[in-house]
Amino acid sequence: METLPLTKFTVEVMAFIAILFVVVVGVSILVVCYMYIVDVRQRSHTIRRNYPVIGRFRYFFEHLGEFFRQYFFALDREELPFNRAQRSWVYRAAKNIDGTVAFGSTRPLNQPGDVIFLNGLFPTLSEDHVKPKHVVIGEGYAEKPFSAKSFFNVSGMSYGALGAPAVRALSFGAAKAGIWLNTGEGGLSKFHLEGNCDLVFQIGTAKYGVQDSQGRLNQDKLLKIAAHDQVKMFEIKLSQGAKPGKGGMLPGKKVTAEIARTRDIPEGQDSNSPNGHVDIRSLDDLLTMVHRIRTLTGKPTGFKLVLGSAGWLDEMASLIEQKGLEYAPDFITLDSADGGTGAAPQSLMDYMGLPIDASLPKVADKLTQYNLKPRIKLIVSGKLVNPGKVAWALAMGADYVVSARGFLFSLGCIQALQCNKNTCPTGITTHDEDLQQGLDVENKSERVMHYAKNLIKEVGVIAHSCGADDPRMLNRDHVQIINETGMPEPVTDLYPNIIARSQTN
Repeated sequence: METLPLTKFTVEVMAFIAILFVVVVGVSILVVCYMYIVDVRQRSHTIRRNYPVIGRFRYFFEHLGEFFRQYFFALDREELPFNRAQRSWVYRAAKNIDGTVAFGSTRPLNQPGDVIFLNGLFPTLSEDHVKPKHVVIGEGYAEKPFSAKSFFNVSGMSYGALGAPAVRALSFGAAKAGIWLNTGEGGLSKFHLEGNCDLVFQIGTAKYGVQDSQGRLNQDKLLKIAAHDQVKMFEIKLSQGAKPGKGGMLPGKKVTAEIARTRDIPEGQDSNSPNGHVDIRSLDDLLTMVHRIRTLTGKPTGFKLVLGSAGWLDEMASLIEQKGLEYAPDFITLDSADGGTGAAPQSLMDYMGLPIDASLPKVADKLTQYNLKPRIKLIVSGKLVNPGKVAWALAMGADYVVSARGFLFSLGCIQALQCNKNTCPTGITTHDEDLQQGLDVENKSERVMHYAKNLIKEVGVIAHSCGADDPRMLNRDHVQIINETGMPEPVTDLYPNIIARSQTN
């Protein structure tokens, strides 16, 4: 008889637990459904939109990682190709949130090759700040010279390597920020034009969009591109960042009907650009092509390359002296060997070409030496995603800086390294519509704008701290570089200021 109350109690407890379990499961299902609806409808986080509910774990683990990394995992400045500190700054700038940090920098000040800026005793007062001056490209030589508004712009990324939503977001964002967008080698798509931003049309080795059947320049197609008022300049790409000496590689699964129309190539087939222009096989060919395109279109024309051997710089200067300044390029875009790309052989990515730390001073000095700096503007790219490196590039002689991966981060790139597989989880470098739908164009275009504006602002902060009214007034005297012993030394000890030949004769 005494066991009945205990049995009854046990039965009641088990019944309560069963009911509680059903309630918990039911509530959990409702919560998951609610989170699913919220995630697929929100427009701020691509990961959550593409992977409802489970995508939230990324942000949870990322938050926990801030604590675990301190003891067990890589530090904020140890990752490659971009470390966490670099990416985090871009994310904050793109979201337009507080960019300050507390308790000191995690950047060591004794790593060989790192740069330090020399603050002036009397920094430029706020009331004396001036907007960066416009540098006109092609003035006096092109019928329609280009006065670019910003010293920081979007580097070449083609429609094909990027999906349509990413190109649209860049186009709208560039227009909002007042910066130019380079089309990349994949031709001019309707998505580039949609935002009404300034465009630089890149002519790659395959000449997508302006090619004839033999891979040479088609004049009629070129003039059709030039008829767009948004197209401000033409850039002949000789080589690029991670794969100098090899052309672009677009897998067939990325060659959609729209991309095929834009590039004038077969749909669904691999599209590999040649490793060089079939109609540009010498310096004379190059300068003649530059002059031809400028004459036909009336717009500034230059070329892009990664510097390897450098003897040709002297040959080019001599050839320009012979042919006349009208044959000089209006600009040279100098890419870095550690530049980025969607797909490249590791042998080229790891070993080929010079990084801009070495090539930028060399090219800037050669242009100055031959008194070509006023004629040929120097545009630089290659891992320039943060204010310090952009300010360094301006100080070393660049007229403009362009970035590709910085703007990818502003679009939400998480460095998943899936660019070449059509499986980009953030919907940027994929043509999978299920993944693309997570990239909200309106939201990401705002982030593109904020990133550009905040970076330009921070470069100004560096310049003003050095006592320069305008970022373009930064020069090598403002910079020191860490040597092999971990001590800073004037950058002019390595790269002395050059005097133009015409001033020494």
